[in-house]
Amino acid sequence: MTTYIVVADAARARIFLRDNASMTEKENLAHAEGRLHEGDLVTDSRGDVHESTSTTSRGAGGENVASEHEDEMFAKQVADRLYDARVKNDLEQLILVAPPKFLGLLKDNLDKPTQKLVIHTLSKDLSKASLDEIKDAISDLK
Repeated sequence: MTTYIVVADAARARIFLRDNASMTEKENLAHAEGRLHEGDLVTDSRGDVHESTSTTSRGAGGENVASEHEDEMFAKQVADRLYDARVKNDLEQLILVAPPKFLGLLKDNLDKPTQKLVIHTLSKDLSKASLDEIKDAISDLK
């Protein structure tokens, strides 16, 4: 049985395949915008970045709108990739590993049939971890 293991954060998603005891990295998706700060994502019409002198946007909770949008877009890209794998019958089971916020975005962006294939989730950032560290972290998740 083929299990996909997605280890992701807002800037990178690593997709592993696990068959019985072996685990290999199949794909690595990068999202450079996920590494940018809010000010790097927000510009005026000329492309100039401006500091806000008003505190109203912070009070309204709008300080991270652009970065949240980028996170959502990347979560959708990863979910679309998993959808494609499911439709091709490559994906039989799914394990998701990501920091809490991005894990929620990933789960929210999966279509219902793909959501049903999720057998475990791990709320942890292992996106930069070695293969051995990832194997150790998910060894109990069968």
